[in-house]
Amino acid sequence: MSTHPNASGLDQPPPARTMSRRRLLAAMVGSAVAVGAGVWASRKWAKPIPGGAVMNPRLFTFVGGETGTWSVLQIKAVVGETLPDVKRLDILNTTVPALPDAAKWRLHGVTSNERYATRAEKDLLVAKQAALGRPGATHAALIPIRKNAKWWGLTQDERRGIFEDRSHHVKTGLKYLPAIARRLHHCRDLGENEPFDFLTLFDYAEADSAAFEDMVAELRASEEWKFVDREVDIRLVREGV
Repeated sequence: MSTHPNASGLDQPPPARTMSRRRLLAAMVGSAVAVGAGVWASRKWAKPIPGGAVMNPRLFTFVGGETGTWSVLQIKAVVGETLPDVKRLDILNTTVPALPDAAKWRLHGVTSNERYATRAEKDLLVAKQAALGRPGATHAALIPIRKNAKWWGLTQDERRGIFEDRSHHVKTGLKYLPAIARRLHHCRDLGENEPFDFLTLFDYAEADSAAFEDMVAELRASEEWKFVDREVDIRLVREGV
């Protein structure tokens, strides 16, 4: 890099190049803000943190308490211990370090890549699935699940064999697309002390409620669910739409 002397005799970078770098930095910051805004627009189901910033666009927190967009119709234990009853569920696009006032529980999870689907299966899913938050999807379910140590002791290919080759998890889900939308959140990636391994969020129109019941019944009857040692079924409704 060329330099020029200042009054003290010390070399400094040419002013024009320094200004160029400043402009480049400003442009990079502006681009980052624009990207962040676009990410947030695709996550309209969750609230941003105060000030509108999104610290991690893949991180979501589900808070059960007295406030939130969704009214809780039912909280039921399918396997193992349930969660305390609450009136409403709030979904935030950030972590929540402390339990908010009047809230009884909070669950964290991050979205991630598909773990067990093949390329052909993923292409089918992408082609058929709908995004969460459709205007007519006034009913929803949040289903937290924890699998046992035996499941996590298996290798990736052994889990794939149970997940799809014998339990047909993807094949079953495909039958109900696009009527039922879903988003899977991984909790185990945040730490093994999380109470659940997965949080799956579904939404659907009231007319598709029976189809949703059929889908979860099929999955719960599969070999994969023999490895589930805790599951809670939380049913939700969005009012005033």
